[in-house]
Amino acid sequence: MNLQQPTPLMPPVHPDVQMKPLPFYDVLDVLIKPSSLGASTAQRYHQEKHFIFALTPQQVREVCISRDFLPGGRRDYMVQIQLRFCLSETSCLQEDNYPNSLCIKVNGKLFPLPGFAPPPKNGIEQKRPGRPLNITSLVRLSSAVPNQISVTWAQEIGKTYSMSVYLVRQLTSPLLLQRLRMKGIRNPDHSRALIKEKLTADPDSEVATTSLRVSLMCPLGKMRLTVPCRAVTCSHLQCFDAALYLQMNEKKPTWICPVCDKKATYESLIIDGLFLEILNDCSDVDEIKFQEDGTWCPMRPKKETVKVSSQPITKIEAPARQPLVVSTSMEPSPTKKADVIDLTLESSASSSEDEADSDPPLKKSLCYFPTVRVPNVQTLDPSYLTSSLADYAVPFHSSTLANIPADIQSLELFSLLQADSQVSLLALNSHVETGPSIRGNKGERFLGSIP
Repeated sequence: MNLQQPTPLMPPVHPDVQMKPLPFYDVLDVLIKPSSLGASTAQRYHQEKHFIFALTPQQVREVCISRDFLPGGRRDYMVQIQLRFCLSETSCLQEDNYPNSLCIKVNGKLFPLPGFAPPPKNGIEQKRPGRPLNITSLVRLSSAVPNQISVTWAQEIGKTYSMSVYLVRQLTSPLLLQRLRMKGIRNPDHSRALIKEKLTADPDSEVATTSLRVSLMCPLGKMRLTVPCRAVTCSHLQCFDAALYLQMNEKKPTWICPVCDKKATYESLIIDGLFLEILNDCSDVDEIKFQEDGTWCPMRPKKETVKVSSQPITKIEAPARQPLVVSTSMEPSPTKKADVIDLTLESSASSSEDEADSDPPLKKSLCYFPTVRVPNVQTLDPSYLTSSLADYAVPFHSSTLANIPADIQSLELFSLLQADSQVSLLALNSHVETGPSIRGNKGERFLGSIP
């Protein structure tokens, strides 16, 4: 009896797989329907498959019209050829998911996968996060020449992947915000009913909530809300700004609610009408409080009152003070000068009695003036004062005695000091200038004449 081996089940060529729509892309046409990346018996480890597609003249025209030249010679297209991978599951909408060890070539040129691959864990290669791939730069923009895509991947047990190619138009966050406004605004009564439901007293709970405080600031940008929105799947009342939320997901699509960290897709976003009314009514408030009946009141911060004295007094501390008696008159004066009484001077009794009769008694007060500290100076040694002048007779200049003749140096000139000093000086000058000598009565020689 011959037993035949069962043939392995081959996945369908075009499974009924539906990709999850991307908010920032509008699908214009399907170039390659979702096709299975089936395993081949000839290749055990790495699988490879080829796909071919062609563009129509209209599609080529749309792509070329949307071309935009960027700095550096790069080109960008608003109408793109997009390549997507997902699991071959028909139970629900599929998100982008890459096979292991994925390698893509478009018209023989290697297409680099975006992002960075996570590091290996326990020696096992980690998968990249899935996202759509823009292959427009490697596609031949011609209706006469077809394009070829080669895909290489590693087979996984129990998993089958699909690949598809689309012609899409890229959208911007302002356009998505405009579409969100066109969807309409949720009725404010719906939010009021949600408030009453949250503030309804629970009989099984010991703590009853009577009010609910909500901020009017966006948790993303910490700025005041302009377009308050939240997802219908969220159970909280706190809103976030729709414009900022769309801008952040345009750069990195995560679609996570910034309040509760749950999924908040673009299709589930709604604009809250009650918060729009509150933002229009209160332009100077950043926080409000909801009551049990659904009403609300603004929460304004309390202003801090600072008490400032009308006459500030500065206290100056001095190390030592001397009291002086100061008398001030009762009559106000513009300059407010104080009369200081000198206690060292003696006044006559009559004058004091007259002043007492004519002028009213003066009001005496004490006024303290700080003393001036004198630095300690070392006392002078008395020996410096008793030194003679001879100690300081140090010739600073050369003596002129060497220029005087020897006969004049032997004269006792000090005996002539009793004479007129002026005559002596004239005689000395005449001798220095003319040079003759005069002999005296006693045979002594001196300069000049003696009267």
